[in-house]
Amino acid sequence: MSEQERALIVGAGRGLSAALARLCAQDGMKVALAARNTDKLAELAAETGASSHACDAGDPASVEALFAALDAAGAAPDLVVYNPSFRTRGPLVELDPAAVETSLRISCFGGFLVGQAAAKRMIPAGKGSILFTGASASVKGYAGSAPFAMGKFGLRGLVQSMARELQPKGIHVAHFVIDGGILAGADDGSDKSLKPEAIAETYLHVHRQHRSAWTWEVELRPWVETF
Repeated sequence: MSEQERALIVGAGRGLSAALARLCAQDGMKVALAARNTDKLAELAAETGASSHACDAGDPASVEALFAALDAAGAAPDLVVYNPSFRTRGPLVELDPAAVETSLRISCFGGFLVGQAAAKRMIPAGKGSILFTGASASVKGYAGSAPFAMGKFGLRGLVQSMARELQPKGIHVAHFVIDGGILAGADDGSDKSLKPEAIAETYLHVHRQHRSAWTWEVELRPWVETF
C-alpha cells in the first residue's frame, strides 16, 4: 500500500480553502490547516480529520515553526496550497503605507516564505506540488487597488520563477488566476460566481497532472465573466 499523501493549506478558512480541505480529505490525504486564528478551523478540522496550526504566513519565524511542527509529526506535506491575501483599497495618494506593507507581506512575501519552506522539504524527495492562489489583480491592476495588484503581481512572478527552478527537480509549482467572485452564499444555479468546489477540483487535477504535461498557470472564471 502506498504511503498516505499529506496536504497543507495555508490561509485556511471558509470558501475555497474549506473546499480544498474537504476534497483532499475525500481523496485520501491527511490534511493540515494553518491560519492566524485557529478557532475558526475547529468545525472544518473535525469534519475533515485535519490538524490545525496557528501561523502568520508573513512572519518567517511563524512559518518555520509551522513546518517544524509538521516535521516533528512526520507529516511533511506532499501538497502545499498558499491561499492568504490582504487587501487595502483607496486612492493612491491616500493609502496608509503601513497597510500597504501588510498587504505585500501577506499576499507576496508570505508566499515566498511558505514556498521556500516547502521546497526545502520536497527537493530531497524529488516530488511534491506547491500551488498558489492568485486573482484578477495578478494580471490586471485596477484603480484604487494598487496594494493588492502589487502583492498579486509579485506572487505571480515568484511562482513563475519557482516553476522554472523547481520543476526540473520534480516539484510541480503552479499559480491559479481566480478571475471572478467566489460563491460565498446560497447557490442560485446561475453559475455567475466561481463555485469553491469546482475551483478545488482544478487544484487537485493540477496536483495529479503527469509531469510530461505540467502547467504552471491556470485561469479560472465563470462563463459570464469578461476577459
